Amino acid sequence: MGRLSGKDLPNHNQPRRYRIPHWHRAVEIVIAEDDALELYLDGCLRKRREPGPPDPLYVWTNVELDWEEHHYIEARYFSSAGELNVTVNGEPLFEANVGE
Repeated sequence: MGRLSGKDLPNHNQPRRYRIPHWHRAVEIVIAEDDALELYLDGCLRKRREPGPPDPLYVWTNVELDWEEHHYIEARYFSSAGELNVTVNGEPLFEANVGE
């Protein structure tokens, strides 16, 4: 196994983006360069929480799908543990350890 150079190491000053398809909508959760939590729906910023207490950071949005069906999307970022959890109507949609 070869040595890693600086260009091979992850750049944690870059936003971390997690694209999560949900039905015909594009959900994207972003942990921004400043460690804020952002929720995008179809490319539009819906919610942003600045970094800091309390932990977890929390964002949410209500999505109307076909036939007036509504889905409540929530994201929680536990910065102290590096965990990101996304739910739809309370059911898990995406879970990952995104710590540095």
